[in-house]
Amino acid sequence: MKARRQRLILEIIRQQVIETQEELAEALRAAGFPVTQATVSRDIRELGLIKVPAEGGIFRYAAPGEAPPLKRDERLKRLLRTSVQLIDYSENLVVIKTLPGEAQGVASAIDQAAWPEIIGTVAGDDTILVIVKPKRKVSAVLQRLNELAGG
Repeated sequence: MKARRQRLILEIIRQQVIETQEELAEALRAAGFPVTQATVSRDIRELGLIKVPAEGGIFRYAAPGEAPPLKRDERLKRLLRTSVQLIDYSENLVVIKTLPGEAQGVASAIDQAAWPEIIGTVAGDDTILVIVKPKRKVSAVLQRLNELAGG
């Protein structure tokens, strides 16, 4: 029962904007799970749910690592604008030079943005290697990165 309820919680928060424990409890009750606020609170803690910003200035529940795509691009935009010094390429490889110590954070934001043409990143202290597939998508990736970086 608990495992089914927790799977349902994850499904609910992926499909609906849930701002409060009470809203989550109501959604569970509507699905046939009679729950108390204490049960919902324990489930939230056990699942490691977090609150993330959503459109309209609200905060909603999300599973760890599941920030809404809009917010992922906003984070990437902020990091690119504040950390990137140079973006260049060769063949299907894009190289991003950052301020010292910033490369891993920017690479993580690129990975989380989950662009289909980027198959992975490798980051050092101030340099990121972005691998693009297929090669013909490099110009689109460069354009998008430069737009987000404000260049």
